[in-house]
Amino acid sequence: MDCQVASSETKMPMAATMLEKTQKHPCYSFDAHQKFARMHLPVAPYCNLSCNYCNRKFDCVNESRPGVTSEILTPQAAKNKFDKVSAQIEQLSVIGIAGPGDALADWENTRETIRLIRAENPQIVFCLSTNGLLLPEYAQDIVQLGVTHVTVTVNCIDSAIGAEIYKHINFKGQHYEGETGVKILIENQLAGIALLIGLGIVVKINIVMLKGINDQHIPEVVKKMKELGVYITNIMPLIPAPGSAFENFPQTPIKDVNEMRDLCELDVRQMRHCKQCRADAIGLLGKDRSQEFRDHLPQVLQKVLGCGVLTV
Repeated sequence: MDCQVASSETKMPMAATMLEKTQKHPCYSFDAHQKFARMHLPVAPYCNLSCNYCNRKFDCVNESRPGVTSEILTPQAAKNKFDKVSAQIEQLSVIGIAGPGDALADWENTRETIRLIRAENPQIVFCLSTNGLLLPEYAQDIVQLGVTHVTVTVNCIDSAIGAEIYKHINFKGQHYEGETGVKILIENQLAGIALLIGLGIVVKINIVMLKGINDQHIPEVVKKMKELGVYITNIMPLIPAPGSAFENFPQTPIKDVNEMRDLCELDVRQMRHCKQCRADAIGLLGKDRSQEFRDHLPQVLQKVLGCGVLTV
């Protein structure tokens, strides 16, 4: 079986223009990851979930994992930085907003950043990463902005399992804990993913593999994603984050991750080249150049903001 073809693709053929964009997206296409570069713009510092494996207040310039950044950019600063990077990296094809919080929880910043860049760069592929809690609310806006690819982190479709992964959620001004909150999250994730796919968005699903918690449940998650018509799933090992509830949890062995990918590939194509990038990553996957483009402290007005530095 060709690993680049999954049953969901025959079920829902991809338009030629979308296929072309996907072939230039290094996270959605294995062939693209050594040819095309991406740039993550850290404009969304806030999050509406508390995940036990996450601590976005920790930063190390040499660390690569989701949620890590050395600065938080305003939309205009993000546009300025994009101009600088695109002038020096010719193969830049994708702009992604992957936090360091949630792209939809900071929707005003996310939307304005995309608007500013798209106005002068219609050829750039725009991509968002989200936990999916607010997807039903913003799916139409995402399409209208010209975003073509969305990654949703779905670690479970069982609320009892989710209660071991998430501490709480904040939704519409209310704080929810335990299975009550997880049920809201799962319902919104599934509804939002279905909406996106129905609107022609290419969807990738990230799954953090947690030994003894959701590892036996992952095939069920992937089968559900197949039903919805997702393009690709990315099963990732846990990287224990200092200061998180799971900081002493063992890192998931890559052997176990690959075995799970092999099993799930029977249902949906699998991403095997993920580098679990920083929220400010720049360049080819596995060849981060973000340090080259960081502003020096005396040159910008900065404010410490939790996980990094705010550049205005």
